[in-house]
Amino acid sequence: MMDHENLRNAVSHGWRELASLAVRIARDTPEGDGGVFVNPAVARGSTVLFSSLEAMEKAGHRRYDDELIYGAMGTPLQYRLEHAIATIEGASHTQIAPSGLAACMLPLLAFLDNGGHCLISDSVYGPTRRFAEKILRRFGVDITYFPPCATEAEVRHLCRANTRIVFSESPGSHSFEVQDIPMLARVAHAYGARLIVDNTWGIGIFQPFRHGADISIQALTKYPAGHADTVIGAISVNSEQDWRILRDTAIQTGQVAGPDDCALTLRGIRTLPVRQERQSQSAIDIALWLQTRPEVARVLHPALPSCPGHEFWKRDFSGASSLFGVILRPDFTLIQLEQMIDSLRMFGIGASWGGYESLVLPTTHGITRSCDSVTQAGPTFRIHIGLENTGELIADLAQGLDGLAGD
Repeated sequence: MMDHENLRNAVSHGWRELASLAVRIARDTPEGDGGVFVNPAVARGSTVLFSSLEAMEKAGHRRYDDELIYGAMGTPLQYRLEHAIATIEGASHTQIAPSGLAACMLPLLAFLDNGGHCLISDSVYGPTRRFAEKILRRFGVDITYFPPCATEAEVRHLCRANTRIVFSESPGSHSFEVQDIPMLARVAHAYGARLIVDNTWGIGIFQPFRHGADISIQALTKYPAGHADTVIGAISVNSEQDWRILRDTAIQTGQVAGPDDCALTLRGIRTLPVRQERQSQSAIDIALWLQTRPEVARVLHPALPSCPGHEFWKRDFSGASSLFGVILRPDFTLIQLEQMIDSLRMFGIGASWGGYESLVLPTTHGITRSCDSVTQAGPTFRIHIGLENTGELIADLAQGLDGLAGD
């Protein structure tokens, strides 16, 4: 295993590489003698006026471009944000959606039909699973779940002639298994299916299209917006045909985000690398400290060998994010875990992650799984590390774990 300083560098160097790009993308540049604002103006609007019916009709045919047609089909800031995310993800096109769940839902609606089969990672985001179970099944789509650490042979065995989508989340946002994306792409393409990757944890440090993904999903609510005040998502593709299908589906279902949410997310992107460089280093410091605690059975941080799929993180990622999991010894109870979480003072108790604030939640219960999970070994909780002082966060966890051991 790498020494501490090298590990801190390994989890953060990708964020440093992103810094200059994040500052410059999707901004105006001065031309001639005129000046421009650093931040683009927020343009709010619904109705778009045209000089003639002919001009309006021509604009409608340019719906795959950054054309103003109607507010519910796209706004100037939405288009800027789409270009920014496409650049970061290494995609040709991005569609902004009103939430991370909408970003998961939209490509499933776009690329699945009645009678099709969708193969989904068992570690997928809970609301995505609910959408598959409650909506897609009702529309005649067959759903199968595959173990996140499945081998190529196991994934092939689960694919069918009518498999249209393989849906991955890597790492899983509760159990943190890192998946072999090139292998999943190879299998999906062998069956004529598209590979969708929920890349929310890996934005900026994992390039999905270089590794074979066809569609990449972002809950921009998390790291890009970064301030716990915006709900927004994105879907990126690297095929013109897929872009047209996705864009049409977004328009037909009204899946767009408002200009203010787009503006807040663009602003968040400017500081994303510097926030995450700091947060990723704090997270690995705390993860390594947790490994020394006798109450802890396992730390699920992708940069550590104790995390399933660590070898794929080491091979494919240029850094790490600030969300990871912790498994307590199996002799501790869920009630003890909940009491420990309630005792913490530096960690907020709430859904989501990716912002500047540290958060904690139990992940042992309330999660549906079809396959065996690494988190079944003992009471488990998830930590998101924010920008607070690392020593204070460790001290708070120490008092919580001390109290746990004393019960």
